[in-house]
Amino acid sequence: MAKCQICNKGVSFGIKVSHSHRRSNKMWKPNIKRVKTVINNTPQHIYICTRCMRSRKISASA
Repeated sequence: MAKCQICNKGVSFGIKVSHSHRRSNKMWKPNIKRVKTVINNTPQHIYICTRCMRSRKISASA
């Protein structure tokens, strides 16, 4: 569920490296919020990332 419905931003995978250089797998999740907006003249709840909210790609009303 951690996927933006506007830009399709999802989870990223990589390797976390500690101070002693021990390596372990890591997963980064995007900051997804559930917002209420109007799409095709109908109010709907969608999941968008905060980057899309900040750049006003969709008009989110609380």
